[in-house]
Amino acid sequence: MATAGTDAPKTPLGVGSIISDSFSIMFGNFAKVLLLGFTGAIVGLIVSAAFLGFDLATGIAEPDAIVSANIGVVGWVVPTLVNMVIYGLVTALIIQLAYDAKLGRSNSIGTYFSAALPALFPIIVLSIVVLILTSLGAFALVIGALWVYAVFYVTVPVVVIERGGFGSMGRSATLTKEYRWSIAGLLVVVLAMSVIVQIVAGFLIAALAFVVGGLVGQIVIAVSFAGINGIAYAFGGIAGALTYARLREIKEGVAVDQIAAVFD
Repeated sequence: MATAGTDAPKTPLGVGSIISDSFSIMFGNFAKVLLLGFTGAIVGLIVSAAFLGFDLATGIAEPDAIVSANIGVVGWVVPTLVNMVIYGLVTALIIQLAYDAKLGRSNSIGTYFSAALPALFPIIVLSIVVLILTSLGAFALVIGALWVYAVFYVTVPVVVIERGGFGSMGRSATLTKEYRWSIAGLLVVVLAMSVIVQIVAGFLIAALAFVVGGLVGQIVIAVSFAGINGIAYAFGGIAGALTYARLREIKEGVAVDQIAAVFD
């Protein structure tokens, strides 16, 4: 356990282990991970395409001033809110899957849903608050945004595992204290990998869609886009769940099986 008031934690967070375990859990349970992430991402894409158009929703085109004005505030806000709801639900489901995988056990997706739904509203509200605070942190450049996000990084696991409700941000701030720069480093790694994968995948998808063309090409883009985003959802959720578990282990001596017991 780290001693309060010290400049650095005595026990390292273990960013490398968290990344490695996240990959292991994701690929070891790839069918479920892909199903959960892809389903959420494809629903979000359909809603976004309905309001923004297919090209903007998939990132093929960039909005200009005229397009943005034509879409209007509602056209931008509704897809954003819907995608936040989807992201919150998928993350809540993935967190449970991550702990089951860590313990070598398995549950049905229906079981995950029943446990995740009561936590959904606090997750959505707190995610919006964290997004706003992170955006404010961006005024202090990227480092400020990363640090603010690191403070509240385990908010969603706290909501899901501890049923912390609207007090989960404070609980996250307590757990991440003395480890925020380590978490910021973890975020940099996760974001860098995500950007690299999306860039490479984006080129491949665009090339394939160009060759195929027409409606079939659009379907290829939509499915590929949803698959990539779904995996990104899942990996981020797994990394967050493992970070939360590691912080509980370091600071409170709580093992993963004790954390996962709330789902029994």
